[in-house]
Amino acid sequence: MSDRIAVMDLGTNTFHLLIAEVSGDGTRELVREQEPVKLGEGGINKAFIQPKPFERGIKAMEKFGSLIKANQATTVKCIATSMLRNAANGSEFISEVKAKTGIQIELINGQQEAAYIYEGVKASGCLSENNSLIMDIGGGSIEFILCTDKEILWKQSFEIGAARMMDKFHQVDPIPRESIDALHQYLEQTLPDLFNATQNIAIAKLIGSAGAFETFAEVIELNNNRPFDVRHTKSYDFELRDLIDTTDLIIRSTHEERAQMKGVIPLRVDMIVVASIITRFVMQKLYIQNVGMSTYSLKEGVMAGLTKS
Repeated sequence: MSDRIAVMDLGTNTFHLLIAEVSGDGTRELVREQEPVKLGEGGINKAFIQPKPFERGIKAMEKFGSLIKANQATTVKCIATSMLRNAANGSEFISEVKAKTGIQIELINGQQEAAYIYEGVKASGCLSENNSLIMDIGGGSIEFILCTDKEILWKQSFEIGAARMMDKFHQVDPIPRESIDALHQYLEQTLPDLFNATQNIAIAKLIGSAGAFETFAEVIELNNNRPFDVRHTKSYDFELRDLIDTTDLIIRSTHEERAQMKGVIPLRVDMIVVASIITRFVMQKLYIQNVGMSTYSLKEGVMAGLTKS
C-alpha cells in the first residue's frame, strides 16, 4: 500500500513543490519543482503583495495544482511563511488559490517554521551530538535553531530576510561600505535574542539551510572546476577560506558580475549580497569557523512529519 504526498512551501521569493510516494519500502521522490515568484517584489516592507507578483504566485499555484493532479497525490499540505503571514492582501491570495486550484494554504508562524526547518535539516543527516546553529535565510525572515541531532535547544524567527534587507540597505551596486555598516548596526539591534541564547555555548557548526548556502557551494565548486549538482546533494561542508573568499567576491561585485558568475541563479543575483553580509556577520559575531550546508529545509521537514504519521 502506498501513499502519494505533495508538500508546498510558499516562501517570499520561491514557491516549492515536493511530491513523493511513500510505501513500506521507503520514500521515493517523484517531483521537485520551484518557481521564482518573488512574491515580496516591490511590497515586502509595505506588507502588501503587488499585482505582478500576485499574478505570478497564482500562476505558480495553478501549475502546482496540475502537477499534484497528474501525480495523483492523496495527501496535500501547503505551508506559507513570512510574506503571506504579513501581507495585508495575503488572505485575498489564499482565497484565490483555493478557488482556482482547491489547494488550502496554511499560514504558520516563525516558531512553527523553525521547527519544520529543524526536521528537514535533521533528515539530511548533517546534525551531530555537538551543538549546531541552523540558519535559514529566506526572503522575508531568517530562522535560527540551536540544536543537536536529538533536540532543539532554542529557536527563533526574525523578520530580516534577504528580500527585506535588500529593500532597506542594498540600493546602490556594488553595495557601499556605509550600507554594509548600516546593515551590521541593524543586525546588532535586531538579534540580541540570538546573542543571548548562544552566550557561553560552544557552537561546533553553523549549518546553512538551502537557499543562499546552495549558491555559495555551487559558486565554490564550479569555480574550482568540480562537477556539482545541488539536486543530488543532501549536505556539504565548506572550506572556511573558500567561503570567505566567495562571500567577499559577492559583496564587492556588481549586478553584471554576479549575473555572469557560474552557480548564481537569476533569482539570487541581487539578494545573495545581503545574504553574504548577514552570514559573515553571524560567523564573526559568534566566532564560528566550521560551516556546512543542508539542501533539506522546510518542505523536507513537513514531508518527514507526514511520512511518520
